[in-house]
Amino acid sequence: MKLFEFKPKLVSCLKNYSKETFMADLMAGIIVGIVALPLAIAFGIASGVSPEKGIITAIIAGFIISLLGGSKVQIGGPTGAFIVIIYGIIQQYGEAGLIVATLMAGVLLILLGVFKLGAVIKFIPYPIIVGFTSGIAVTIFTTQIADIFGLSFGDEKVPGDFVGKWMIYFRHFDTINWWNTIVSIASIIIIAITPKFSKKIPGSLIAIIVVTVAVYLMKTFGGIDCIQTIGDRFTIKSELPDAVVPALDWEAIRELFPVAITIAVLGAIESLLSATVADGVIGDRHDSNTEL
Repeated sequence: MKLFEFKPKLVSCLKNYSKETFMADLMAGIIVGIVALPLAIAFGIASGVSPEKGIITAIIAGFIISLLGGSKVQIGGPTGAFIVIIYGIIQQYGEAGLIVATLMAGVLLILLGVFKLGAVIKFIPYPIIVGFTSGIAVTIFTTQIADIFGLSFGDEKVPGDFVGKWMIYFRHFDTINWWNTIVSIASIIIIAITPKFSKKIPGSLIAIIVVTVAVYLMKTFGGIDCIQTIGDRFTIKSELPDAVVPALDWEAIRELFPVAITIAVLGAIESLLSATVADGVIGDRHDSNTEL
């Protein structure tokens, strides 16, 4: 009896693949790609790395996950739940520490799949998931307040803890950039109301296009230069980063192992819960172990 049989969904999907399915997949891929790339930039910046690293990660991970995954409609993309975890790892251990933790988390996920523990994730109590993801949502919301209102802190460093962040926000709220605030709120409103008149095109895609064009016109013809763009704050390098092998010493592994467990468990929960929801929409059944 085999312990584990690896069967990516792509293999079975290609057996009866048609031109109509390809055209539908192509359109879906274009929309998802356009939405995922700006998200990857935003999540990369929020996680404490440069924008291009978010882009590269989204492209490579997205391709591999879709190629080898256990669900025929799951795509691999950036998720907000990891921002808080990754930011904390980078602040404490640097990018080398993040690579080590990610490698260990990958090994743990593979072992979970090999030993057919994908089904165990489904037995995690729903209130725990709701509380966990809600807590992450509040934390992410807190980290974005400064950018929403365009606050300036001078030489004062923003602390990492929740209460400390809000204290510095209140102290510097007089530095609010109203144009920045208007653009942020307009984006949120567009995302919120789009589902009422468009089910196929995501609100985030419409918000990105409309607000980007509006800001360009405001900066070019309106003389409003106080709204920062990605290009104003960062330089996106059009090249792959150098391949670097992290120092895998015992001390680093010991310190980062609890973090790796967190990444692995959160990745498994997010992926399998999403796949379960997708099953309900399309009337299919994913392979949880292959997905891991």
